[in-house]
Parts: sequence; C-alpha cells; structure tokens
Amino acid sequence: MSKFVLEVFIKAQKPRAYFKRFQVKFKRRREGKTDYRARIRLINQDKNKYNTPKYRFVVRFTNKDIIAQIISATITGDLVMCAAYAHELPRYGLEVGLTNYAAAYCTGLLLARRVLKKLEMDAEYEGNVEATGEDYSVEPGESRRPFRALLDVGLLRTTTGNRIFGALKGALDGGLDIPHSDKRFAGFQKGEGKKDAALDPEIHRKYIFGGHVGTYMRTLMEDEPEKFQTHFSEYAKRNIDADGLEALYKKVHAAIRADPTAKKTEKAPPKAHKRYNLKKLTYDERKNKLIERLNALNSAAGADDDDDEDEDDE
Repeated sequence: MSKFVLEVFIKAQKPRAYFKRFQVKFKRRREGKTDYRARIRLINQDKNKYNTPKYRFVVRFTNKDIIAQIISATITGDLVMCAAYAHELPRYGLEVGLTNYAAAYCTGLLLARRVLKKLEMDAEYEGNVEATGEDYSVEPGESRRPFRALLDVGLLRTTTGNRIFGALKGALDGGLDIPHSDKRFAGFQKGEGKKDAALDPEIHRKYIFGGHVGTYMRTLMEDEPEKFQTHFSEYAKRNIDADGLEALYKKVHAAIRADPTAKKTEKAPPKAHKRYNLKKLTYDERKNKLIERLNALNSAAGADDDDDEDEDDE
C-alpha cells in the first residue's frame, strides 16, 4: 500500500518575544537607497587620525544629468565639499549628449580641477593633460600630497565599461588620487588567463572622445536614416557629425582646465503672492486691535447719546 505524504505549508508563528526584540533598520535601508555595508567601510576612519575627514568621490546618474561630488561624513550628516554637474557642460561647449561615457569623463574632470583649484593645488597637480586612454595615477608632489578620495558607486552594478568609470577616469586625469584598478574601464579585455587580461587604451580613448557615439551615428545614417533624424536631431541642429566629435571633446577638456570655477546663475526674485488666509497676529497686535474696536464702539455710543439729547430738546 502506497503512502502519500501530505506537505502542508505552515505559517511561521512569531511570538511576542520576536516583536519585543525587533530592531527597525535604518530608514535609507528600508527605502533601498543606501548600502550600509559599503558605507561603513567607506567612512570608517583610523582613530589615530582624529578628526581628519575621509573624502568620497560620489557619482550618481539621473535621466538627464550626472552628479559628481566630493563628500565627507560627520556625526551630524554628510558634508559636500565640492560638486560638478553635467548640466554645466554647455558652458564649456558640450550642449548635447550630457549623460554618456564621454560626458561622464568631462564631469569627473570638471570636479577634479574645481576641487584642486579650491584647495590651491591645481598648479602642482595638473594630472594627465592629454587623454590617451591608458591608466593614470597621480604621483606625490614636493610640497603637498595629492588630494585623496574613495570612489562611492552607491547601489550601481559595477560592470565593465559602466559610465561611472568614465567619471572616475576623468577625475584621475584631473589630478585626484583615487584607489582603483583598470579592470572596469571601457576597453578592458579578458584573455585565456589572468595574465593575458589587459586594458586596450585605444578602445578606452575611443569612449572618452565619444567614438562609440560616432560609430552608432554612422550605422543609423546608413541603415535607418529616419531614426537617425529623430535620435540625433539635437546633434543635427548644431551641425555635429560623427567625424567632429573628437575635436569637440578636446575643446571641452581644454575649456574645463582653463576655468573650472562654478558660476552662479542669476535667479529672478520670488513673486509676491496674495495671501487668502488670515495672518496670525501677535499678542500685542491683538491687544491693540481690541482697544481700537472698543474705542470705536465707545465713540459710536457717545454719538448716539448726543443724537437722543438733541431730539429731546426739540
């Protein structure tokens, strides 16, 4: 006689002790915004360094912008020392394609030159002036050591050729000291063994100067001209073709190095809006208002008495 085993899903019963001991996780962990395992390792500072800040090179991507910041952690919260944005690049000559690998490189370069200028270290640490695609690490100078920061990728998946490593390369060429390896740069190729794996500088250089965008432009122009007109319409308006991308990015890099300082935009003064709710009065204002009303009532009552006396006399 065959025996049938009946598998029943039993709901896990959590006793009262479980809920009494339950510790709520941090808010940004509950929201899925912060990897605290990585954050602890990024902000922990040696005790013998006392109150020395530990800087992070933070890069985040939105749909239309790239945000690069130098941040240090304090007990009261993170402090942003310096920041650069991809929406600043039109000031340097790059008006389209503000979120690709080449734009990430420009944003990282802009932040590096800006923070070094702020610390008056830009003359001593010029970085890698000519972008060749090869790995570059800044060497210590004679007077001051290079500015050191740790790459903070957040929740991003660190795949080979990711745009965040374009920003890293820009910051390295700009003169910042960031611990890294070349395994995630665009152009790193695996071989049969670990020794055969290496970075191809030509491929990396191609990405830095927007060569991958130019290749796609040529492909679309040949295969799908209609899609090219819509996909690269902003490029066409500015007469930017695939062959002119490298020269464009070279001009942008030179302009960033010439003047990396941030420019404050003039904002229109806020408009005076009409208030429909009653303004809250202070105690003294309420007291004065009450006195005015009483005086008005008393004067009105006195005027009525005078009228009555005049009628009686008549």
